[in-house]
Amino acid sequence: VLLELGQPMHAFDLAKLKGGIRVRMGQAGEKLVLLNEQTIELATDALTIADDAGALALAGVMGGASSAVSAATQDIFLESAHFVPAAIAGRARRYGLSTDSSHRFERGVDIDLPRHALERATRLILDICGGQAGPLVEIVTEAPRRVPVSFRPERARRLLGIELDDAVMLAIFSRLGMQVAIEADTIQVTPPGFRFDIEREVDLIEEVARVYGYEAIPSVAPLGEARLLSVPEAERPTAEVKRLLVGRGYQEIITYSFIAAEWDADFRAGGQVVALLNPIASQMDTLRGSLMAGLVQTLRHNLNHGQERLRLFEQGRCFDGTDIGAQPLRLAGLAYGNARAEQWGEAKREADFFDIRSDVEALFHPLPVQFERAEHPALHPGRTARITLDGQAIGWLGTLHPRLVQKYDFARAPILFELDWSAVVARKAPRYVGLSKFPTVRRDIAVVADAEVAVGEILLAARANLPARMVDISLFDVYQGKGLEPGKKSLAFSMLLQDTEKTLTDAEIEAAVGQMVQFLAERFNAHLRAA
Repeated sequence: VLLELGQPMHAFDLAKLKGGIRVRMGQAGEKLVLLNEQTIELATDALTIADDAGALALAGVMGGASSAVSAATQDIFLESAHFVPAAIAGRARRYGLSTDSSHRFERGVDIDLPRHALERATRLILDICGGQAGPLVEIVTEAPRRVPVSFRPERARRLLGIELDDAVMLAIFSRLGMQVAIEADTIQVTPPGFRFDIEREVDLIEEVARVYGYEAIPSVAPLGEARLLSVPEAERPTAEVKRLLVGRGYQEIITYSFIAAEWDADFRAGGQVVALLNPIASQMDTLRGSLMAGLVQTLRHNLNHGQERLRLFEQGRCFDGTDIGAQPLRLAGLAYGNARAEQWGEAKREADFFDIRSDVEALFHPLPVQFERAEHPALHPGRTARITLDGQAIGWLGTLHPRLVQKYDFARAPILFELDWSAVVARKAPRYVGLSKFPTVRRDIAVVADAEVAVGEILLAARANLPARMVDISLFDVYQGKGLEPGKKSLAFSMLLQDTEKTLTDAEIEAAVGQMVQFLAERFNAHLRAA
């Protein structure tokens, strides 16, 4: 009967019923043994078929073993009911069940089917098994009614793009078993009980198109206004950033925003963990706080498939937990293996921190980003830098923490970076600066500083305090060893000087160099190295 008519039914052993049966909600702590011998504890929102002794069946899903029909059954009680989808939806999945009955009730069953199905089942039993039919008991409480849907023929013609007579459309509705009532301005169409997919006017228009024939509707090229969209000058296109990374050997990946809590703990830099109340899988129960986790997972997958050199990047949103609901957009990358693909013209060498630093600098060119020594829980304590731009922290760069290298069984540490997307795409409007007609002057100095002083800190401070007429300072040599005291290192700097209005004199050059030497001595205790 279920396959023939689409109406689920259930048979009880009449001798096992205690008093009359009724439909009610489950009671707290109430248990039921199902036909598959599974014992479940009924929830208070679980619809239940029960008698005077207790629960008999999980309504719309599966019957209970206590009232099951067996070879010794003499009298059966047939139940044919209509349950609205909201009363059944989710109950089977909650108890790990999947039955034909729940599948159909969750999607809707015709309100007019229960009586017809009951009579059909009774007829089959009498014809095949014999016996005598008992009385029919029918209880109806708040039976759902199909609500008429307003239909406007003119709107149908406008959406379909063809001229159809009202009579043709009304005839289509009648052929589909729908009731049509013509009113002053609209037509009220009531769909049959089994058409749960018809709720709005556009559903009726779709039925007209389907029955009339999509092939009978002529193809017409759409007409519309072509507009050129403005591109903000202060923001780089996303495609431009991605093309730059692809040109430097990276491949884009897209990973899930859902990750395991363990992975999130390994890579989250801080903030509140955002856990899912209803995860789709146990290993996807947390919203990622960093893109690094997905990159490292992808690295493991590729290493297991024989890949030895990888450059990966991903653009996506993170949930760092610093502000509830915040989903900052970020860009992250990973490098593993040799600096370049194997070739005959260059010896192999592993990619290092400075290789990936150059990739990050290329992303921001010509803006001058700075790299400051810092610590990140997922990165190596001595090989990690916080990336800043105009004094604002915008990301991280470093090699994977040794603890995680060992945990994930990597032969070497991958190098990772993660950046705020808003900083990556920000672009300052170009500003014209005239070229000086006068020559530049270069002066080199070597200073001795403490070995633990970071060169990056010295350069950052020196460039922020350039004397007048000095346009740049850069490092070109570092030395430690013979001729220097223990705990000291020699740093060689090149300074460029230029004036836009005149040629510099020796006195002006020496004055500017002297100011820089004095600054290094006062700020970092770095003094000129003796010849």
